[in-house]
This record gives sequence, structure tokens and C-alpha cells, in this order.
Amino acid sequence: MKRTITHLADGRELIYFDRRDDADHSAIDQRDLPPRPLASELRYDPLMDEWVAVARHRQTRTHLPSADECPLCPAKPWSEIPSQYDVAVFENRFPSFSFDLGEYEQVGGLSQVRPGVGRCEVVCFTSDHNASFGSLSDDQVGLVMEAWTDRTAELSSLPGVEQVFCFENRGPEIGITLPHPHGQIYAYPYVTPRTKQMLGAAARHTGGNLFADVLSAERGGPRVVAANEHWTAFVPAAARYPFEVHLYPHRQVPDIPALSSEERAAFAPLYTSVLRRLDGLFGVAMPYISAWHQAPVSFGRDLAYLHLQLFSIRRAPNKLKYLAGSESAMGGFVNDILPEEAARMLRDAQITS
Repeated sequence: MKRTITHLADGRELIYFDRRDDADHSAIDQRDLPPRPLASELRYDPLMDEWVAVARHRQTRTHLPSADECPLCPAKPWSEIPSQYDVAVFENRFPSFSFDLGEYEQVGGLSQVRPGVGRCEVVCFTSDHNASFGSLSDDQVGLVMEAWTDRTAELSSLPGVEQVFCFENRGPEIGITLPHPHGQIYAYPYVTPRTKQMLGAAARHTGGNLFADVLSAERGGPRVVAANEHWTAFVPAAARYPFEVHLYPHRQVPDIPALSSEERAAFAPLYTSVLRRLDGLFGVAMPYISAWHQAPVSFGRDLAYLHLQLFSIRRAPNKLKYLAGSESAMGGFVNDILPEEAARMLRDAQITS
């Protein structure tokens, strides 16, 4: 693998990951770009004990451009990526967190305000605008994993970063703003609420590692969708979404860089088969969120267990699961599909090509 670092017209970092050592990335970004926005402000919610980022500049981000104007297609006058690529990673032009600090005034009351220090990156999985992650070859998925590994390690070392989150949003129903196959990486200046909650549950669990015990209970059971020597994909017993699959390595590791080469190689065919099963359920491109749960940078690494959460809000060919009153206001999920039935449907689904 060849790794090449360059910069865009406004100074943002762009990193190419290529299979070929002779890949040429001498092309220069010649756009006339505005100055980079200042970092968001973080506001503390004392009732929820959570931080909320306020990033006003994100209101102006690019929204669903035509394929002819896609900024993630390479070597176009408007492109974020000036040369052809296998996989490319660059700093988000409209970041939720960054190191370009401004002045931050306190708002009074019981809240606090601090800079939204961190970094947000875009990961382009392929230069093919019409592809999807599920259509990628095993080699291409492996290259994406190399990028995730590289970025997780590097972002974890940045000052002020407490957690690194790799994820993909797919489909207009999910709220994507760019249809080109890509994901994102957030380097948070705090540990996210979901991670704190899971680690708290793991700390209270007795008799072994909570995540390992969940995996052990699921392996070979009725909710398994697919498995191989190193990974198991299963619908959790208390799935919140109509179609939700968790992918666990059979060995406890804290993050993607800790996976062995064998585990990384085994991930690709299993994961893409699950994605194609999702698309085969109703014969439509399923909207989904794919989220890597990694250990925080500085604590809980002995309790954490790397896993991927994949879920869709589509519950039928022409119906979506909206997070309405109970889910959005109270955090009380109501699922429309029995998890065992969802697992059976996914096992029986035609795997799209």
C-alpha cells in the first residue's frame, strides 16, 4: 500500500491510499476556496450530562449535488480530490470539530461553553460514483480498512481527542448530503454518551467481559445472520431498529488497529454479504448507518470490545421506521419487527450482485 499526504487549496490535509506504488498524485487543487471555518462551540447540557456541538457553518454545506457536480469524484475542477484515487481521506470542509479555534463566550445559567476541538474527515471508499460499499471487492474493503486503521491511530494521538468514530451514512432516507460512496471519521473531544453507557454496563457486569458474553450467547443461535472463522454477524435480542445487525470479531480487541491481518481479511466478505442481504430484502437500496464502536483513547480499553453496528430504518418496501415521540423524546425504542424474524429474513434474503 502507498500512502500519500498532500493538501487542498485551503490547507486541509488530503491522504491517498493506493495499491500501486507508482500512483501519481502530483495534481494540485486550484480552487479559490474561502477561509476554513472556526471550530464549533461545545455546550454542556446539565440535565443529560452531555455535550452538544453547535456548528453554524454546517448550514451551508453541499447538499445532494447532481452526479455531474459531485465533489467526491476525482480530477474535476470542483472536486475535493484533484487526482484519481483508490481510497482517499480528507479533512471535512464543514467540520463539526476542528483545531481552528475562535473566541467562545459563556452563555450563563448552568451550561458551560468550550471549543469544539477535534477533527472530522471524509473517507471516499472508491472513485466509482455509482458503487456502494456492498459492491466493493474484498481487496478494496481491505484498503478501506487500512485507511480506518491509519486514521484511528493518528487521530487518537491528537491533543484533546477522546474518542475516534468511523461510520457510514447511506441513502437519502438517512439524510445523506452526498450520494457518492463515502464515510466519515469523527475525532471527538469527549467520550460519546452511548460509549459511556456501554462501558458503564460492562463495568457492572460480573463473571467476564460483557461484550464477549453477549457474543458467546448469540453464536450458533437463531439470531445469527452469517459467520466465519473470525467474525459473527447477528441481530441483537433487543434490536432497536427493524433491521439491525452487529458484527463482532471472535477475539476481544479495543479498536480497528488491534485487529490481526487474518481478522481484517475475514471481515470483508462477511460484511459485504450482509450489506447485499439488506439490499436483497425488498429489492431496493436499503438506507443504513454503519457504526464502528471503538474504545475511548484514555480509559475503558480493557472493558471495550470493538464491534460494528449496522442498522436500517426501512421496515417494509414502502415504509420507514420514524424515530417519533417515544424514541426521540424519551429514548424509549419500540421495534416493529421481531429480532428473530429479522434474522430469518436476512438469512433468506437474496444476496444481490
